[in-house]
Amino acid sequence: QVPLVESGGGWVQAGGSLSVSCVDSGRAFSRSAMGWFRQAPGKEREFVAAITWEPHYADSVKGRFTISRDNAKNTVHLQMNNLRPEDTAVYYCAGSTANYYITRASAYDWWGQGIQVTVSS
Repeated sequence: QVPLVESGGGWVQAGGSLSVSCVDSGRAFSRSAMGWFRQAPGKEREFVAAITWEPHYADSVKGRFTISRDNAKNTVHLQMNNLRPEDTAVYYCAGSTANYYITRASAYDWWGQGIQVTVSS
């Protein structure tokens, strides 16, 4: 069973909006830190956003992306506005039992399979 299942994503022109969502299959979601990371071809996986009791963002997406969570539905959502070609990547949802170092991929214990987001210029 895949611990996290992403949905959404797709293709959009620069300046447009997309969203991605992630459903957790039943861990202690409300007590977990949830994050989004992305990986573009030939690049390392990088932090995008995370949420504990408050949101955290990479500088590159601050003001454009919004992360939110619905603990009743075990869901975390990433709304992406004013998208740029450099936002093109596979986006991964991740969960962590820790609530620190949440900008680091190594802090996360379970991951989704990833979903493609493509922004054309």
